[in-house]
Amino acid sequence: MKERNLTFKRFLGDKGEDLAAQTLTDRGFTIISRNYTVHNVGEIDIIAEKAGDIHILEVRTRQNRGTYPDSAESVTAAKRRKVMKTAGYFVMENDLYDRNLIFEVVMVTHDKQGNILGIEFVPF
Repeated sequence: MKERNLTFKRFLGDKGEDLAAQTLTDRGFTIISRNYTVHNVGEIDIIAEKAGDIHILEVRTRQNRGTYPDSAESVTAAKRRKVMKTAGYFVMENDLYDRNLIFEVVMVTHDKQGNILGIEFVPF
């Protein structure tokens, strides 16, 4: 039973990331990378570009259970540090020192059945 729950959670997480990427594309963003990973440092769910700015996005998919704790609050200080450090590697690898970086949490909410209820972009 526990394995099924983990599989469903993974499915919902992937569904949330796919929705976030599609929403960004629909809003005129170019997806540069998904699941950018630096070994022993961290991972960035989505890296996108629009109007010369680089958007670093952490996607959190959660069941809608009220307002506290929301998905943005679930991104701990340690996770933020990892994302920022990982973004530094991305900037270095791609020579993007002159670009503005924007860090955001994408909050995707769903009901018990996994139906997406909403998506919201919140500054990091």
